[in-house]
Amino acid sequence: MLVFWKQRLVFLAVPKTGTSAYEATLGPHAAMTIYDPPELKHAPVYRYNRFFRPMMEKMGAEDMELLAVIREPISWLGSWYRYRQRGFLEGKPTSTRGISFDAFCDAYATGDRPPYANVGSQAKFIEPRPNGVSVSHLYKYENQIGLLGFLEDRLQMKIDLPRENVSPRRDLELSAQTEAKLRRKCAEDFEVWERAL
Repeated sequence: MLVFWKQRLVFLAVPKTGTSAYEATLGPHAAMTIYDPPELKHAPVYRYNRFFRPMMEKMGAEDMELLAVIREPISWLGSWYRYRQRGFLEGKPTSTRGISFDAFCDAYATGDRPPYANVGSQAKFIEPRPNGVSVSHLYKYENQIGLLGFLEDRLQMKIDLPRENVSPRRDLELSAQTEAKLRRKCAEDFEVWERAL
């Protein structure tokens, strides 16, 4: 999470949407950068609302706007799948080694997800709160030009992004049956992505 106090902007770090590159580039320009623990770095709207918003409002920032990036859901799951193939997870319940991408997505679309497929939901991450706190600026990961343009305008600076935290390439074949199941069971994630800029 990056907080730009003067610009009244909070950049939420939705996992697997390229936020590590933005943190590397914009961190030195932010008033506050949350790197650890992951539960705070990747604070969703509900956690921001509960912990960060009250603190900021006490300091006089009642008008902070939230920015988030979301990724096409199958591509997002592909990034999680590849990330969980890494050696440091081998032998752990969250590892996807020995599991096909199709099996991973099928498990993700079940009600009781096994640990390797329990990666959350982008729609839940950005879900508005009953008190009105919500994401003001929602960009598609695939629209980096639009996102960069917004940030350069808002922060009044030129941004040159490095590639950070890139997962290894893997086969991401998905059967028509599994894709249909995903689109049915995770419809909210697809709807939210469609609405983003």
